[in-house]
Amino acid sequence: MSNSQANIGVIGMAVMGSNLARNLASREGNTVAIYNRSAEKTRAVAAEFPDAGFVATETIEDFAASLQKPRTAIIMVQAGRATDAVINQLVEAFEPGDIIVDGGNALFTDTIRREKAVRETGINFVGAGISGGEEGALLGPSIMPGGSAEAWETLGPILTSIAAVVDGRACVTHVGTDGAGHFVKMIHNGIEYADMQLIAEAYDLIRRGTGKSPAEIAEIFAEWNKGELESYLIEITAEVLRQTDAATGKPLVDVIVDQAGAKGTGAWTVQTALDLGIPVSGIAEAVFARSLSSKPAQRAAASALPGPDGDFAVADVDAFVEDVRLALYASKIIAYSQGFDAIVAGAEEYNWDIKKGDIAAIWRGGCIIRAQFLNRITDAYAENPGLVALVTAPYFTDAVAGAQSAWRRVVIAAAQAGIPSPAFSSSLAYYDGLRADRLPAALVQGQRDFFGAHTYKRVDREGTFHTLWSGDRSEIQAVDAH
Repeated sequence: MSNSQANIGVIGMAVMGSNLARNLASREGNTVAIYNRSAEKTRAVAAEFPDAGFVATETIEDFAASLQKPRTAIIMVQAGRATDAVINQLVEAFEPGDIIVDGGNALFTDTIRREKAVRETGINFVGAGISGGEEGALLGPSIMPGGSAEAWETLGPILTSIAAVVDGRACVTHVGTDGAGHFVKMIHNGIEYADMQLIAEAYDLIRRGTGKSPAEIAEIFAEWNKGELESYLIEITAEVLRQTDAATGKPLVDVIVDQAGAKGTGAWTVQTALDLGIPVSGIAEAVFARSLSSKPAQRAAASALPGPDGDFAVADVDAFVEDVRLALYASKIIAYSQGFDAIVAGAEEYNWDIKKGDIAAIWRGGCIIRAQFLNRITDAYAENPGLVALVTAPYFTDAVAGAQSAWRRVVIAAAQAGIPSPAFSSSLAYYDGLRADRLPAALVQGQRDFFGAHTYKRVDREGTFHTLWSGDRSEIQAVDAH
């Protein structure tokens, strides 16, 4: 093939890749080349969607030859070795100035490594977070590309053409250099974990406390979706709870095994936050809750462990449901606040110029955590770009102030009833820790100095100090060993 016909190419024809290719092909001005390791799969996709006008290619060389310069290719294959293999093939077939885009869920440090290596060839490498699942890929995702400004000049209009649109704004922005796009997508997924766990805890508390059926709770979530909790996740929760299993006639949620899977991005978020020194306790507890759910042997062995006496039943059902709603909203605010703290810390660590308000804006459509709530975050960063913590923005401070009494009642009720609510309770603990005038960390630091001479600072004078615990217990000035 010698004629350069396509302005964009997609490699990897699994569902996400083929849907993204179809989305690209549906936009005016785009002609899409497609390639899959299995030529049979490439031919099948081209045959199934003839209206897309795909340029189907069967070798990497033909794929490269089909693309107009600067060549632009989006890789949609499994993260890890498969991605590296395709990148190596493209580097051999492409030329300086061309653009390779990894649209998978890559670990951002892998993207940093890949971008550095590919840049040495003169080829641009872009790690782009793409959120929205199969539907988003086809109809309009939220897109978080990193990479160079040069690559964005060519890639920007193409990605803008396929992104979701909210209030006239495409849900795509140039996040920053090298791994910034995949970093922000990772944090997005971490917040997603927290959001889903919080919703699950809300459902569990209402069901156990009120005895309502899944279908009845579905109506509660549908009502919540008309207010400040309006979001894609609340919407689909109602749909899942309404579903009846055709084989048994039972609610589908009751026949699904209660072991939640995970793809790794939530764990990456927590691991990265630990490295950055950022507490993301709500996200961490959501990750751990999935891990705990997937330990059937341990759960079976522990099933006879003692718990609270008596059954859990609330006296005022409507009041309790409203308390859970408020607790969910307050905990959701904490999850996003922690997520944006991690974004700020990542930007500082890796020298990325990430606009927090822009990130909130592009998450309003296409992605899994899309929600009305994100407008408030965009507004908060517009009013104060240097906001130290999202929860301290006036709107969110007022929202938590109005919810905190209900939040505390819900956490107390869950603890007394023996119902696990790790995301609710850890979010409240974080909030109380953040607002505390003084924390018991002073004692921890004293303990560290006692056994390891880690030193401490004083509230009444400058400097770093150490007590001679094994000597006369006098205090001396020391070199900071925190």
